[in-house]
Amino acid sequence: MNFFGGVWHGLDEAFFMFWETLWALVLGFALSGAVQAFVSRTEMQQALGDHSPRTLGKSSFFGMISSSCSYASSALAKSLFSRGADFTAALVFMVASTNLVVELGIVLWLLIGWQFALAEFVGGAIMIILLGLVVPRVIPTAWIERARDNLNRDDAHGQADPGQHPGHEHHTDGEATELESEPLTRRLRSRRGWGDASGYTISDLSMLRKELLIGFVVAGFLAALVPTWFWQSIFLTGHGFASSLENVIIGPFLAIISFVCSVGNVPLAAALWQGGISFGGVVSFVFADLITLPLLSIYRKYYGTAITLRILGVFWVVMSTAGLAVEYLFKAIRIPVPARPTMIVHTGFQWNYTTVLNILALAGFAVIYWLYRHRDTSGPQQYAKDPTCGMQVEIAHAPATRTRDGQKFYFCSDHCAHRFDADTSPTPDAQSDISCPADDVASTTTTRQRGADHHGSH
Repeated sequence: MNFFGGVWHGLDEAFFMFWETLWALVLGFALSGAVQAFVSRTEMQQALGDHSPRTLGKSSFFGMISSSCSYASSALAKSLFSRGADFTAALVFMVASTNLVVELGIVLWLLIGWQFALAEFVGGAIMIILLGLVVPRVIPTAWIERARDNLNRDDAHGQADPGQHPGHEHHTDGEATELESEPLTRRLRSRRGWGDASGYTISDLSMLRKELLIGFVVAGFLAALVPTWFWQSIFLTGHGFASSLENVIIGPFLAIISFVCSVGNVPLAAALWQGGISFGGVVSFVFADLITLPLLSIYRKYYGTAITLRILGVFWVVMSTAGLAVEYLFKAIRIPVPARPTMIVHTGFQWNYTTVLNILALAGFAVIYWLYRHRDTSGPQQYAKDPTCGMQVEIAHAPATRTRDGQKFYFCSDHCAHRFDADTSPTPDAQSDISCPADDVASTTTTRQRGADHHGSH
């Protein structure tokens, strides 16, 4: 195969992996957007004050019904933590929001088998239990309180907005409470509520578009160009437990250096499964979207180097352990391992249920986008557009603001605000697309989490 033929083959594989999962992505993001628009963040913040089993169960539930974006979940977890949520509960929220969400399970099922979708949920539960046991014992309370104080001190000193005077808090919890006081049944019947939901959906997709693109393209090239012998040289095979152990340890390492997070790493998992990694290795690889290098850098800014190193160590061990446990649990109860495919997907259009579902999904997405473009913007302005990433930010809970040339800008995260500071190009319209419910990419992660601080850091 010549170079250009290999490139075409890789792109062909990437496109049809995307085509195979298109309807699932639209469905998952639409459900996530609806939940975010109709479930309050305030409830989450108030419910996560300790790391008791009951609280961790609530944290898992809130994560499950939120967006699958790794960056967004990490930012919201930071916001919840800074406002009083228990640190372990915040980490559990991150794990649940990236590993127990609907769209991830469906995409896993479609690309590599229902066994992996089931393993993701079972392994996610195991990982949450392990985190509840381990985190309070390996991260000192003094470190945690110091990190919380530092986060709150930054806010109190106005570092989120150099244009504010120290101590001026731009969050208006009273406004958020008033917005949330409307009965859920009334919000469900309102066009504005569904306009908010459509905005959250568009926000999720906008946030993850690069992750998805990179994931599918890289997976396509891996599947098309990398020979089996290469994978076999990386993954130990044919040595029983030793092979399984090595694979679940290597899986997170590959995720760390891949830079791809969330649903975007599922196509890579499919390519690794085709290449020879063990069942548990695939599971641990998918779990490890929370410890990629960019996210570790974000944790360091949030919590400091010492806590970040502990998070990395704990997550790596817990993710590998969960992957290994699921592999041997499935063997014990005789759940069959799916066969390794010679190709991940059929590269060609077919008139089958996938095509029908994709057509319906595209029609549904057209409706969602129409609602987004024609949402109700009357009344008080509740949302502003992040000028850096294009996400919608709930003004009352924007995690960062800036004032430039007399205009006020709202950001989904400190990360976007810092990028804005470094950008010397002409400033965009601060009020563009106001009232777009797509809530900041960060807060997009949590079920219309209107109440806890927005998070963001893409």
